Order: sequence, then structure tokens, then C-alpha cells
Amino acid sequence: MGRGDLSDEQWSVLEALLPAVGVSRRSGNRRRLVDGVRWRVRTDVRWRDLPREYGPWQTVYGLFRRWQREGIWARLLTLLQGRADAAGLITWEVNVDSTVCRAHQHAAGARRDGP
Repeated sequence: MGRGDLSDEQWSVLEALLPAVGVSRRSGNRRRLVDGVRWRVRTDVRWRDLPREYGPWQTVYGLFRRWQREGIWARLLTLLQGRADAAGLITWEVNVDSTVCRAHQHAAGARRDGP
């Protein structure tokens, strides 16, 4: 298990929410593939640079794209957020950044003297 991979407890929660089908026996176990997707998203490297421990990059990428097209990642996020909210682990407060950036008057791009 890699440094950023899911713990057994985290995997047991996530596995219960995953679709029953979608990974063939030939492609390896889902946990390894999901950890591969998480590693790639966390590091923001090319899919081809995925470490071999997660399986062939084409297989991991294929799982990512298929689940993205089917809306599985969005559904997982919604379900996990719902569970965390029900457990009182999320505070739904709005945070507004009030940073002000001064710009030169010409930065807006509009001419004041007309066309």
C-alpha cells in the first residue's frame, strides 16, 4: 500500500458505494485501480507516468473515464458528502475571499474616448 492509498477502513466505506460491475477479473482488483486514479489526480502527472504498482495505466485510465462518463465519481462525492454531513463532519459555511487587486486603468480594455 502506497503512502496516499486508502486505508482498510476507508476502502470498506467506499467499496460499499461502488457499482457491482465494471472491473473485469483480468484487470485486477478495484482497490488498486481506485488508488491509482487517486494517485494520478493527487499528483497531476500524465497517465503514462502512473507507477506500475497500480496496474497498467491504460486500465486505470479506462476505469476513470468509464466512471466519469457514467457519473459514478459525482455520485460517490454526493453520497460521501451526505454521510459526512449526517455525521456532523461538515459545516456548510460560506467563505468569501475579499482580496482586492488594483489594476491600471487600461487593464479593463475599454476606451473612454469612444470609437
